[in-house]
Amino acid sequence: MAREIDVEQWRSELVDAFHWGEQERARALVATLREAQPRRVHGVLEQMLQSTEGKVRQAAAFALGELGGSTSARRLEKQLLVEESRGDSDASSVVQVITEALGHLESTRSRSTLVRRLNRLAAGTPDSSDVDDVVYALWRKRHPELLPAVRAGLQRIAPPASEGLRALLRLLEGSSQELRVWIEDESVPLEQKTKVLTVLDEEVPEELVPVLPSFIFLAASMLNMASTRKGQERRFCERLFNLLLLHRERLISTLPPKARTVLREVSRRMIAASETVRSIKAATLLEYVGQREDADLLEEHKPQDEVLGRVYEEAAEVLRKLPHA
Repeated sequence: MAREIDVEQWRSELVDAFHWGEQERARALVATLREAQPRRVHGVLEQMLQSTEGKVRQAAAFALGELGGSTSARRLEKQLLVEESRGDSDASSVVQVITEALGHLESTRSRSTLVRRLNRLAAGTPDSSDVDDVVYALWRKRHPELLPAVRAGLQRIAPPASEGLRALLRLLEGSSQELRVWIEDESVPLEQKTKVLTVLDEEVPEELVPVLPSFIFLAASMLNMASTRKGQERRFCERLFNLLLLHRERLISTLPPKARTVLREVSRRMIAASETVRSIKAATLLEYVGQREDADLLEEHKPQDEVLGRVYEEAAEVLRKLPHA
């Protein structure tokens, strides 16, 4: 017999979990209702999508993405058009959640929906954030059939809003070897390479993992600039750190010895930089590529701020537990 669930309480908990970014809790709630009352779950979410509160509609869109399947894909596509027609800030936040959900759905229909969303954006003067949301979702749905749509969007959308599309096209078009050559090409603007790192935050496919050392070596080549001023060089290093930390369990252990050594030096330099450009992410990264003696460096340059200083302390504690070289 199906277990009875207080739907109002469930809905309130789902909205609360999603609103506070507790996605694991939100996923567990969706799974609970799906298992207990599978015939009701879409009806409950349908009611939530009719709400005047954006945060309720956001939670419902997230739940549909978790449920998956063609029914969810069709309903998300319909709601996407509804939210676009609303045009207010609440609607924009729901569109963002729907776009992300479509990127995770295993459905060719969701890919087509995202392409249509891109085409509608290209017909106007979109914000970079709206285009980027579609770019991240399309990267998750990457397929050769996307190339014409991405090229067309790049022609119609003016910079800087189109920079995400340029990065997506670079990733879709080239092989890993071609991407490596592109990274090492000094004539390519650093901003474009930084944007590619941002897109890769979403997912790093196996065939591109061997390219990561090229990004690390590039960061090392610009350390004098990155560690002394807030510019594009520092931003590139921060995006590199962010990518590696997002996928730390999978990526850092695969780095070849030379890349790990260089990454350690990049991290050390960014930890010892002046306070205005010092990188907290570099301190966390050093936990994975550092050596025992790096604990002293972390203690020496620990920020005065209690919260940030704790990041340095925790990294130092990890390194002090390493065996002597």
